[in-house]
Amino acid sequence: NTATPSKPLYLGLDFGTSGARAAVIDDEGRLVQDVKRGYGDGAAADWASAWRRVLYELIHSLDPAVRSCVTSVAFDGTSATALLVDPRDGTPLAAPKLYNEAQAKEVVAAAKALAPPAHTATAPTSTLCKILGWWLGAAAAAPPPLLLHQADWLAALLHGMYGSGISDWNNALKLGYDPETESYPAWLAEQPFAPLLPARVVAPGTPVGPLEPRAARETGLPPHCLVCGGTTDSIAAFVAAGVTEAGQAVTSLGSTLAVKLLSTTRVDDAAYGVYSHRLGDVWLVGGASNSGGAVLRRFFTDQQLRELTPRLDPDRPTGLDYYPLPSPGERFPVADPDLQPRMTPRPEDDTLFLQGLLEGISQVEAAAYDRLATLGASPLREVLTAGGGAVNPKWTAIRQRLLGVPVRPAAHGEACYGAALLARQGARQ
Repeated sequence: NTATPSKPLYLGLDFGTSGARAAVIDDEGRLVQDVKRGYGDGAAADWASAWRRVLYELIHSLDPAVRSCVTSVAFDGTSATALLVDPRDGTPLAAPKLYNEAQAKEVVAAAKALAPPAHTATAPTSTLCKILGWWLGAAAAAPPPLLLHQADWLAALLHGMYGSGISDWNNALKLGYDPETESYPAWLAEQPFAPLLPARVVAPGTPVGPLEPRAARETGLPPHCLVCGGTTDSIAAFVAAGVTEAGQAVTSLGSTLAVKLLSTTRVDDAAYGVYSHRLGDVWLVGGASNSGGAVLRRFFTDQQLRELTPRLDPDRPTGLDYYPLPSPGERFPVADPDLQPRMTPRPEDDTLFLQGLLEGISQVEAAAYDRLATLGASPLREVLTAGGGAVNPKWTAIRQRLLGVPVRPAAHGEACYGAALLARQGARQ
């Protein structure tokens, strides 16, 4: 996927759950080249080594003419994936803790004793719980280790400033960092493990520093190439969609349904799993439902979905009023761990049944945006769609009717493209 490079170019690197992708864009935002790599079968035995190897593989697989024009680079990584490193050279001192690794009950209890009630950093998978798990497990060594998120560590492999402990607003949120005051709150800064926290937390896309000479030699990137502040994978995907104004939102229609809305007001409500990331001078308010594409998979194959979709009639609602869930329990837009799926009665006509399910998921989406408005977020004006559901025009028509605002596919949905936009932003600063 290559076009002729025009200088300067910007590189975004996305390290996801199963593999990594790189996107190179030009000043106009055109995609010049993109490449991807899996981590390989043995990755779980040593995640850090796999990430480092794939980082170099991705960069080396770029066309030499493209690589030589890369002016800046930015990373995104999975949220709350973290590792302890030696501040002298970045060597991992313990196996990384991945985004979905819930910590022990006593660790979560310790986090809840520190943080304000219902803080997002007290979730069992949060980075705060992970650093507490290491600390309580006496992982402290000489010299004292440093905590870095996945994206922080990968960026440090290029800029070489390990000891500075550089992170970004979005990755540091689940550590307890407050992006509104741009500081760690007192309840966190006063802890005995506070010296392990990243000392410098920057806005995503902030220029951090040039490549260290060794990294320039090993990657073939220009020595003057600038490393910029990164973000998390879901925020990078949101940035990729090109949303810029309050009231614009992105719905991700994957196996689950996630909504993110740009708002002038910060909204946090742990009861619904709703919290806000800072993006420039506005807030990115998000929540996720358990409803989504995974429910469709229970009833239909890809082939059946392709055959049935043309028969859907968005202008004639079925009136079935489903609440499609893969299993009991919902947290947003309804906070009810015992909420039962509602997918009966099932009509004999599969087309009607599919349309009923799609209407049900769309009603959940509409209720999600209503909930954000009730909590104080900016009113919804437009929805861009990412994920597999974005390519279904009949479903889009159903959603537009229920949401009452324009709905269109996002031009770009890949997190690596969003990271490349942050790299471009950094170079322009």
